[in-house]
Amino acid sequence: MNISIDYTSCLSFITAGEIAQKAGTSVIHYEELINRTGAGNTFTGWLNLPEESVKKAEKINKVAGRLREQADITVVTGIGGSYLGSKSVIDSLDDFIQQDNKDRKHEVLFAGQNISEDYHYKLMTYLEGKVFNIIVISKSGTTTEPAIAFRLLKKQLEENMQGRRINKHIVAVTDSDKGALRKLADREDYESFIIPDDVGGRYSVLTPAGLLPIAVAGYDIEEMIRGAAEMAKETRDNNSPETNPALIYASVRNLLYDRGKFIELLVNYEPGLHYIGEWWKQLFGESEGKDGKGIFPASANLTTDLHSLGQYIQDGKRILFETVLSVSSINSELLIPHDEDNLDNFNYIAGKRLSEVNARAEEGTIMAHVSGGVPVIKIKIPRINERYLGQLLYFFEISCALSAYILGVNPFDQPGVEAYKKNMSGLLGKP
Repeated sequence: MNISIDYTSCLSFITAGEIAQKAGTSVIHYEELINRTGAGNTFTGWLNLPEESVKKAEKINKVAGRLREQADITVVTGIGGSYLGSKSVIDSLDDFIQQDNKDRKHEVLFAGQNISEDYHYKLMTYLEGKVFNIIVISKSGTTTEPAIAFRLLKKQLEENMQGRRINKHIVAVTDSDKGALRKLADREDYESFIIPDDVGGRYSVLTPAGLLPIAVAGYDIEEMIRGAAEMAKETRDNNSPETNPALIYASVRNLLYDRGKFIELLVNYEPGLHYIGEWWKQLFGESEGKDGKGIFPASANLTTDLHSLGQYIQDGKRILFETVLSVSSINSELLIPHDEDNLDNFNYIAGKRLSEVNARAEEGTIMAHVSGGVPVIKIKIPRINERYLGQLLYFFEISCALSAYILGVNPFDQPGVEAYKKNMSGLLGKP
């Protein structure tokens, strides 16, 4: 069983015939992507990562095992795609409450994804006196946020190690032969992995940039790669507009965009999937938001945000649609107890699993939103595990590239990102 797309709740806004026609005419964009003839085609190496990553998994696991043995903490230093991919998977699979010290997984922390002094001060304070590892991820080594964080972490590690060599505690994930970080890694003899030249940051979760932190956290990257390979067969290797789920999703969202639905809200009903939404926002925001075009990607955590954003979604300006991450099977079981007093009048659901109530909340919310003028696409996920997360991430990557081509923009550049960097450097007095 693989993840699948259900667009039936959109059919009061667009017709099945329109979807079929759009997907059919969009096969030309599928061919542009697969044949590497479209805009930005020199950055399409991620298409083959399921096969390429299998060859690297053994080394990644070996290095991850060494890092876990020599310290209890690893700090991942990166921004954008250099942290969101691994963060999204680790958070999806992690126990937010550690059950027992003997079962505790290796602690993976993140730095360099912001320039907050308070954030990094608290992190450095926590790391004082501790032996830890650093995974520093940057193609150039000169991106402001992670470069500053790496300076801080390296200094802290040197102080903690009291004169002992720290090079075995640092792993660089960077360019193969150029850039400041590559030069430093070679000079200091850091273990290193390569981010391929033809893979951009937001498409890099299946490179060591994503896989190494996930492996260090104790999760099965081979299962994740297997899931991505399964989705590659359904999408990359399938030119059928009737059965390729990525082509269908890209077509549906562009049809809704043409109907004035300018905001897509990715929603989940499982809190662990929060950072999947953050990763997804970067993927689609940087890939589509250019040339005055693009669907604005936003996210919400339900049912939590039904008590805040829910009012706007139901009754606000009719410019949005939803994509729901719908999980079929839950990994835990918790029954709602009977209460003798029944003062809250909830004995009618006593004995039911909490997941059943959550599923009915999802179903009822979709009904309400559709009736209120909000189209809903559902991405059905059989279970939250490494395999299905691998499928989901690859599905969104290829869907995003196809959607951008349908929209008429280059999915693989990000010219707008450079504007703030140039201004910030000038204001700081960079020579």
